[in-house]
Amino acid sequence: MNKDSESNDHICKNGKRKDVLLVTDSTTGEVMCSSCGEVVSQNMAELGPESSAQSGEDYMSKSRTGRKSTLAFNDKGLSTVIQQSDKDATGKNLSGEMKRTFYRLRMWDKNSKAMPGHRNMQKAFTLLEGLKAKLSLPDVAVEQTAYIYRKTLAKKIGRGRSIPVILSACVYAACRFTNTPRTIQDIANATNLRRTSIHRIYRMLVKDLDLTLETYNPVSFITRITTDVGASEKTKRDAIKFLIKAEELMITSGKNPVAMAATVVYLAAILNGEKVSQTQVSKAADISSVTIRNLCKKLKDAKIASLSNPKLAKA
Repeated sequence: MNKDSESNDHICKNGKRKDVLLVTDSTTGEVMCSSCGEVVSQNMAELGPESSAQSGEDYMSKSRTGRKSTLAFNDKGLSTVIQQSDKDATGKNLSGEMKRTFYRLRMWDKNSKAMPGHRNMQKAFTLLEGLKAKLSLPDVAVEQTAYIYRKTLAKKIGRGRSIPVILSACVYAACRFTNTPRTIQDIANATNLRRTSIHRIYRMLVKDLDLTLETYNPVSFITRITTDVGASEKTKRDAIKFLIKAEELMITSGKNPVAMAATVVYLAAILNGEKVSQTQVSKAADISSVTIRNLCKKLKDAKIASLSNPKLAKA
């Protein structure tokens, strides 16, 4: 029993004060007055967190609703499972009429799960589970991917096209929508598909589904690049400072966010005297060294950092 000191409109019979102490019984779902014992409200909904059950017995005793509903399953996590044995809850055999009824129910349930749309989503969402583990995608990106893929099926955009390619394009669109730092090359490497094929389907989805997607924030890629090249935390902070100055001067507009992040990481590493080459940064960011050199010139012309430093001037 939990005490609740919030005020309400209840007037206690044993006192003249309007604000009284109420007691909430979570077992019976009743709220009662601590002074006169009057039940103020009853049949309250349980607002606490769902119990996580591991075994079957714990599931029957603790769980209230089962697993959560999600778009990343073909049945949205609300599947039906009809037991094969013709017995009731007490273990008694069913009558002949009930056996025939449940046989028809099992057949209808099996046929409904074997529809073409369900088979398509079952294969696609199985691939999505693998991509979630390979790319370390958050749950919000997975849900957005499933939502976009369902829209493609509803508008019949993916008819006649490969399921992995369409799913990869949906993953990239969801990452752009949720600002999850995953490039189209990362997705292509995880799915063993061509980058051009994914990008072609992605442009088609943006056009047909009327998606409004913003560009990535380059700051999201700095942590990954500094970790790959083994840079220090100070280099990471200096790179973020350089990038903020570049955004204020509108230098990052129209530029590849990964290339901008790699360039400021390289400049910050040189400024801090770390042995990081352009080749290491370009491999970590999966871009060319020429791109880094060209962006270094633009940052030097804009005087983002004190490039009069001999180390940066040499770079």
